[in-house]
Amino acid sequence: MNKFLTTTAMVALALAGAHVSAHAADVKEVQMLHWWTSGGEAAALNVLKQDLSKEGFAWKDVPVAGGGGDAAMTALKAMVAAGTYPTASQMLGYTVLDYAQAGVMGDLTETAKKEGWDKSVPAALQKFSVYDGKWVAAPVNVHSVNWLWINKAVMDKIGGTQPKTFDELIALLDKAKAAGVIPLALGGQNWQEATMFDSIVLSTGGPEFYKKAFNDLDDESLKSDTMKKSFDNLATIIKYVDPNFSGRDWNLATAMVIKGDALVQVMGDWAKGEFVAAKKTPDTDFLCYRFPGTDGSVVYNSDMFGMFNVPDDRKAAQVALATATLSKSFQSAFNVVKGSVPARTDVPDTDFDACGKKGIADLKAANEGGTLFGSLAQGYGAPPAIANAYKDVVSKFVHGQIKTSDEAVKQLVQAIDDAR
Repeated sequence: MNKFLTTTAMVALALAGAHVSAHAADVKEVQMLHWWTSGGEAAALNVLKQDLSKEGFAWKDVPVAGGGGDAAMTALKAMVAAGTYPTASQMLGYTVLDYAQAGVMGDLTETAKKEGWDKSVPAALQKFSVYDGKWVAAPVNVHSVNWLWINKAVMDKIGGTQPKTFDELIALLDKAKAAGVIPLALGGQNWQEATMFDSIVLSTGGPEFYKKAFNDLDDESLKSDTMKKSFDNLATIIKYVDPNFSGRDWNLATAMVIKGDALVQVMGDWAKGEFVAAKKTPDTDFLCYRFPGTDGSVVYNSDMFGMFNVPDDRKAAQVALATATLSKSFQSAFNVVKGSVPARTDVPDTDFDACGKKGIADLKAANEGGTLFGSLAQGYGAPPAIANAYKDVVSKFVHGQIKTSDEAVKQLVQAIDDAR
């Protein structure tokens, strides 16, 4: 087993013992480790449970709360170290590749060939779901992070219009503040802060800069004046959160916008799942805009079901899960509820709302135009050690432990160098 799995295995076992099942999964049971515990996420996952139930497979949840997935990945390390592999685990990008390199993933290639995944799943996702020529994960969706979610009633009340630039966004937040509304709903957790910073960097520097800095990890870009300006912009926007933002879960921040307590949230499109669960409608109850200055680009992540090398008598359940996950019917039904867009390109947008249709069109255009970029905050820009270093620096800056943008740039460069 490689260093990735052994360095924290003992800690993981201690921290996640409550989540680890000591008995082998039943052969007709799908055991799923995931962090989908909010209302919208649970509703979306229920679509898959129902599909598998019709085929005679029972569902065993191994839920680990925490929107960024860090706690779930700690639990997964414990299960793998103990040899109690789940049927599958929700995973992100480079984490899939780490486990594949460790030799613990299954092989879905036969199913993938039968179902034509290579023709329908975008190359950007295949980079993380195929390892050494073998399919090891089934992509569930494509999320994009560069979104604004706005309460329409509050927007109308303050006479706001769609912001097209960062300065216009700040002017909009000023209007909300003057009206006595919390301008920006945010949870002060490092992954939320870094997810917002992904959008700020893309807005500040443009597509090519984002790619060089956060996908290529180009040293000159990371230590540039443009990165300093990005931190300056982060310092500006963070002034519009409420005093109680620290530690707040992402879905509670979304609820602030849904209820009209706050004007806007900068968050990935999983936030839309909360609006859907609350029976809210785009353009009537809420508005979805790309983060100002990022139109034409998509910063993405994709939830994947990583499939482990389970015993032969459990593989039928695994194949059923993989097949159901990438069926056109599930891809539509699930992503309509989840807020994301399908992980295959041949799913019609018929059942999607206005935000979903825009998301599908934006993904197609970005994929064809070369402006589809992995989110560094969400595990698709760089391996986990680098992503964690990035989140740590951004969070320290947000919470005042790093005082200046110059110092933030220096610490970001150093942290990424140390993590390479």
